[in-house]
Amino acid sequence: MLAEFTSSRFQSGGQFGILRELGLTPGHMKALAALDPDEPRPMRALADALSCDASMVTWLVDRMEERGLVERRALTTDRRVKTVALTRLGVDARDRLLSALYEPPPELLSLDIASLEALRTQLAKLPASSGSLWSHRSTQTQGASAVPAVVNR
Repeated sequence: MLAEFTSSRFQSGGQFGILRELGLTPGHMKALAALDPDEPRPMRALADALSCDASMVTWLVDRMEERGLVERRALTTDRRVKTVALTRLGVDARDRLLSALYEPPPELLSLDIASLEALRTQLAKLPASSGSLWSHRSTQTQGASAVPAVVNR
C-alpha cells in the first residue's frame, strides 16, 4: 500500500514534472542530490554513492552536462581523475527538485493532527537509514520527523 501511494505521488508530484521539464530521469535526480553544490565530486565517488557502475554514472553525467546542469573538471591534485561539479543551473535544478520532493502531499495535509501524530509514531518505529543521499535534510529535521512540519502548517 505504501509503495503504491509513493509511486502514484511521485508520478503526479512536482518533482516528476520538473524532471520531465528538464528531460531527466529519477536516476538523474538521485545524482543531483548526491552532488554538493560547493564541492566537485570524483566520478568514482559518485558511482559509489549511487551504488552503480561507473559507466552508468558516465551516461547520467553526459545527459546532465548536455543540459548545462554539471561540468566535468580535472582534479587539481591528479588530472587523471575527473570530477563532476554542479553549474548554477544545476544548483537551481537540484534545489527545485529537493524542494518538490519534501513538499508534503495534499493527502497528508488533509489529515487531522491526531492522525498525523499517529503516523509519526508509527514511522518512528522504522529503522533509520544510514548513508542516505538526502543526509543534508537530516540536520534540519534532527530530533523530529517530517510529519511535525506538516502538523505545524
